[in-house]
Parts: sequence; structure tokens; C-alpha cells
Amino acid sequence: MTAQHHAFARTDRSALGLWWWTTDRWLLGATAALIALGVLLQFGTSPAAAARLNIAWPFHFAVRQCVFAAGGTAILLGASMLSPKGVRRAAFFIYIAAILAMAVLPFLGHNAKGATRWVEISGFTLQPSEFMKPALIVLVAWMFSEGQKGQGVPGVSIAFCLYILAVGLLLIEPDVGQTVLITVAFGAAFWMAGVPMSWIMVLGGAAIAGLSSTYFLFDHVASRVDRFFSHEKTDTHQVDRAAEAIAHGGLFGQGPGEGIMKRSVPDMHTDFAYSAAAEEYGLWFSLILIALFMILVVRGLYKSMKLSDPFEQVAAAGLFVLVGMQAFINVAVNLNLIPTKGMTLPFISYGGSSMLAMGLTLGMALALTRKRPGAYANEGLGRNRAFG
Repeated sequence: MTAQHHAFARTDRSALGLWWWTTDRWLLGATAALIALGVLLQFGTSPAAAARLNIAWPFHFAVRQCVFAAGGTAILLGASMLSPKGVRRAAFFIYIAAILAMAVLPFLGHNAKGATRWVEISGFTLQPSEFMKPALIVLVAWMFSEGQKGQGVPGVSIAFCLYILAVGLLLIEPDVGQTVLITVAFGAAFWMAGVPMSWIMVLGGAAIAGLSSTYFLFDHVASRVDRFFSHEKTDTHQVDRAAEAIAHGGLFGQGPGEGIMKRSVPDMHTDFAYSAAAEEYGLWFSLILIALFMILVVRGLYKSMKLSDPFEQVAAAGLFVLVGMQAFINVAVNLNLIPTKGMTLPFISYGGSSMLAMGLTLGMALALTRKRPGAYANEGLGRNRAFG
């Protein structure tokens, strides 16, 4: 008891002690809850997924998710202890490494479901674009803040080059869903940096035009859109079964491990983990999941907007938008509100790359929103208008 008291005393000046007393507890608690629930849910979906893939051990995916969760937690803790300068440096090297890995994917990448998005290392597949996303947001926020200083650094131009390079490599894979996600997060960072509304409208128009063009450029995008608008003419097996799972769960669910739709939907433990959770635990549990993401995003944006440094403000807010938008897209697909995207639910869906990258994303966000001398203004800052 005494050792625990001293370890977390306010006078403890160790790295762990400083981290504990400067990190936002609401953000940390919501993140920890999501990681724990992600592991719990995999024990319900793993047996069906293992049986479908002829894997003898029923809890193969659940145990792997435990390993991923441990790795993601370690990355989250390590990243959250960084200084803002450390976050920038880490983002720079991670972006370079991810871009180089994405550049060689067409030649050395692992192909699955018609896309080449993974690098295979000793039986483990890693998706470089997952790590590129948070690094990109931090770097463009850095460039926006440098551009505002008026010291001749073409920050906005560099930020757009970083974004265009990332989008170009994503579309080669192809991965339209991730392209949409980073475009929204990039646009949010652009807007929060205080650019004139005319620039926002131009970027928005270009984004809409680019997104619309993917319907004609990529067959799989056209197929998904057609399935979404013409259910009676196309095969919508996965989406229909996911909707049935949610309805079957009712208010209180069928009970842990008692869901039946996971036996007929190939991606129930990954892209449709939300539907599996709704079937086994019910509407109340689904709302708890959504509430945890809302706490994470709303609290994160609130803390971000009170930061005094423009880079920290935009970078932290952009990272929380990134997490929130990915969760929104996944849940919207599960509810059949938008065409399928093949995007994971952060911390909940099975997947090593997603878990590790989300640990990195929120670790960086926690690092930027930690209490430090001069980090927060006395009053919430309005949007910086230096671009205007």
C-alpha cells in the first residue's frame, strides 16, 4: 500500500509519475475500456472464425488479439510519454517508413481480396497505411503551424505534397476507404488551422469530385455503390446478415458466444465486429461502445482546442477526428447507412495493424494533450486566423 502510494504521489517526479498526473484520465479510461472490450468480444467471435478457416484451436483469433492489445498498449504508453517535439520526430520517421513500404507494395506486397495493402513478415501481415495516417496528420499540422509563422517556410504547400503522395499510393493499392478517411482528417486539420473559408470550399469541392471519380475508376467501388442502392439486383449477403444480427440482439442480446450470424458472415470478427457485439450483448452494449468513442472524440477535441500552441492544437484535434471518423464509418457500414468500406472499428475489430496503429494514434494524441507548463491557455483559444 505504501509503495503504491509513493509511486503515484503528486510529488513523484519519475517519468511514470509525471505521466500519470499529466495525462487526461477520461481519455485514458475510455481508451483502456475500448481495448479491454475488444479483447472480450474476440472470445465470442473467434470460434466461428477459426472453424470457417479450418483452424483447430477455437480461440486462435482471441489469443492473437490479446497479443495485439498488449503491443498496442505498450505503443500507446510509450508514445504518450513523448514531448511535442518527440511526437513530431516520431511522426516524421514513421511517415517516411510507411511511405517507402507502401511504394514497394505493388512489387512485394501481399494481395488479399483484390487489393495489395499488406507486407508479410514471418507470417504476420502489416498494413503500412495504418501507421501512415497518424504520422501524416501530425506532419501536416506541423507544416500548417510553420506556415503561419511567416518565416518563408511553404508549410501549406509541403502539407499538400505529403497528403497527395499518401493518397496516390493508397489509390494504387487500391484503398478508397482509407483515402476518404485521411481526406476528412486532413480537411479537418486544414480547417482548424484557421484557413479562409474559400480555401475550405475549394478543397471540399476537389474532394467530392475525386471521390465521385472513384466510382468510374475502380470496379470494386462501383460494385459496392451499386449494391448499396440496388439491393434487389445484387448480392448483399454480408450487409444483410449484419443487419439481422443487430436486430436479433434486441435490447439485451442473446448472451456471450450465443450469436449465430457470425457463422455465416466471413468478416464478423473484423469489419462487422460491431454487429457481432450487438447480437450477443444487445442494444445497450452497442450504445456503450458508441458512448466510449464519443467521450474519446468530444473530450479530446475539447482538450485540443484549449491548447495554446497552434501545432499541438491542430495535431491533437486531427488525431481525435481520425479516430472518430474511422469509428463512424465502421458503425455506419454495419447499420447499412453507407456502402461497405472494409474499415475496422478502432480497438474492437480483430487486426494487428489496426490495434498497433490505433495505439500509436491515441498515444500521440495523449502526449499532445498532457498538462505541461504553458500548454494550455487560460481561456479556450479561438481558431487561429494567421492564414487570412
